[in-house]
Amino acid sequence: MRAGPGTRQPVMTESASAPPYYLPNKIGRSILLALEEVIGHTGVNAVLNLADLAPRLNNYPPDNLDLGYRFEELSALQAALERMYGPRGGRGLALRTGRAWFKYGLREFGTMLGMTELAFRLLPLNMKLKATVEGFADIYNRYTDQVVQLEEQPGGMLWQILRCPVCWGRHADTPCCHLEVGMLQETLYWASGGKNFLVDEIACCARGDPSCTILIHRLPLD
Repeated sequence: MRAGPGTRQPVMTESASAPPYYLPNKIGRSILLALEEVIGHTGVNAVLNLADLAPRLNNYPPDNLDLGYRFEELSALQAALERMYGPRGGRGLALRTGRAWFKYGLREFGTMLGMTELAFRLLPLNMKLKATVEGFADIYNRYTDQVVQLEEQPGGMLWQILRCPVCWGRHADTPCCHLEVGMLQETLYWASGGKNFLVDEIACCARGDPSCTILIHRLPLD
């Protein structure tokens, strides 16, 4: 059941006829809490104001799975970070926010996926990474309007977002789904027990590509 209209604040639209798409309130709330960890409460308020999201000031989405956090909100948040801190600074903050967000996702969904059980922790590294990435893709596809497909590659895995909330309605010259990249970086770091992996966004809907595609390299950097 979708949340009431009070939580749906349109900011940007993909097109006049595009249907609204949503993330669960719980995910919207945890992203804002993660951003607060990175830039502080005052910083979040400044970004929300710049993004024309003043109704969210001291009014984060409720802690439930109702589909009430609109794609446009997250996209506007990412765009405002880049406007406030510059493209490079905004990218870095979005990556850090994505990494901080992972712990909230793990807290909410890790048990559901069996990721906090001892048996999971004892899996070989390749199996553990594959199970983790597949599990989070399944969470997105089951509980959100985001659409994720996975494709195996000789050197890694492609995380393909066919309907992406991070860049929804945006137009950019380069890939800009930095929040998603940061989340995947931290996912792999946690699943591997502290190893860093190269995670590259190689295609983006914001620049006209058919999907936002993130290449997850199979071998750790360290």
